[in-house]
Amino acid sequence: MSFQPSKCLFVALLMGMLSAAPVRLLAQGSAPATDEKQPQWKDRAEYDLYDAITKDTNPKTKLEKLQQWEKQYPSTEWIKARKQLFLTTYAGLNQPKETVDAAKSILADDPKNFSALYYIMYFTQSLYAANQSADVLDQGEKAASTILANINTPPPNVTDDQWKGLRPQVELLAHVNSGFIAMQRKNWDAAETEFRKSLEMSPNNGQVDYWLGFTIASEKKTEKVPEALFYFARAATFDGQGAMAPAGRQQALDYVKRQYKIYHGSDEGFDKLVAAAKSAPTPPADFKIVDASAIQAANIKNEEEWAKAHPQEALWKSIKGALTGADGASYFGSSMQGALLPTLKGRVVSMTPALRPKTVVLAMDEGANPPNTTGDATLKFETALAGKVEPGTELTFEGVPESYTASPFMVVFNVEKDKLHGWTGKNTAAPAHHAAPKKK
Repeated sequence: MSFQPSKCLFVALLMGMLSAAPVRLLAQGSAPATDEKQPQWKDRAEYDLYDAITKDTNPKTKLEKLQQWEKQYPSTEWIKARKQLFLTTYAGLNQPKETVDAAKSILADDPKNFSALYYIMYFTQSLYAANQSADVLDQGEKAASTILANINTPPPNVTDDQWKGLRPQVELLAHVNSGFIAMQRKNWDAAETEFRKSLEMSPNNGQVDYWLGFTIASEKKTEKVPEALFYFARAATFDGQGAMAPAGRQQALDYVKRQYKIYHGSDEGFDKLVAAAKSAPTPPADFKIVDASAIQAANIKNEEEWAKAHPQEALWKSIKGALTGADGASYFGSSMQGALLPTLKGRVVSMTPALRPKTVVLAMDEGANPPNTTGDATLKFETALAGKVEPGTELTFEGVPESYTASPFMVVFNVEKDKLHGWTGKNTAAPAHHAAPKKK
């Protein structure tokens, strides 16, 4: 993936605007009156060949004529014009290496030649993608910095009004290229600065959004991760002018989904991130994403506070978690069986027998909402309890675990009557029997 402005715009304009066209003089003609000696054609054939080149609108055949000119006239007074023609023709053919070689040949004589600097800058990304050469980055950096240093001055043969229309695109490419080069060198601060400048100039630019997200993420600053995720999401979802190609957007979307879940701990809220990124080029003032570690810390704190306020429920939750784990049997044998446990709480599910029971099944309270209604603790008594209570009655007890099963989950406790609290059942008094009156 790469960012490039319009190459065709400059191919069309550079010949007429950025280089002075050679004066079309016949070999026998004289140069216009001037203090500076004008270059001359060697003969009419050279002029006719040049004339045919400038009139040819097909870059391929134009290049063939340029090569013919170079072969037939290796030495010419119009060498500067020929180099400029090679430059723009190679650019029109989209040949990065040849274009940059032609540009470097021009810069050897004219270090500030705008068209040469522009095309070196233009092809930096594609050339680097092809060979990963540090030299490509060096020459791209020099071209971009030279152009930015002179950005207020129109190039030769360009009017102020023409430059007013061309400058924004040239300046944007210079900042994007500078950011790209800094990113390849892992100079994250400089890359971030340049990409932000680029987005200020052209807010809707999916590729730069992606690069800015990558750059911020590479700084490895936890507090900046939400902003990085925002720019990844922006690159993935923006589909207007300046958007990445559909395949690139899908790759970016898949990537930001994974990174969001890693950072946040779940997919919850991802739709809000996507909506925010799609609606604005920069994160809103109140934008935030809570990281998983902060959520976990908050949950632990809340759980600790809840456990202090609900010790019975917290104890049972802990017991059930341990018994249903992989080492449940070992935990039961070493930490529970035969030991009197602290007070636990549950609600009556059933009693056996229904009146004056010796066995009571409870749905233990572990703080769930809605509360548990499935029996998971059985209380056994040596002597029958008084009367009965209604299902749902809340009881607390201290008991000694006798056994347990993991599936279906059930813990059996032996409980002394005086260790049961909340039982309100009463035995019904037997009816009184009165003796029949004696007959007189």
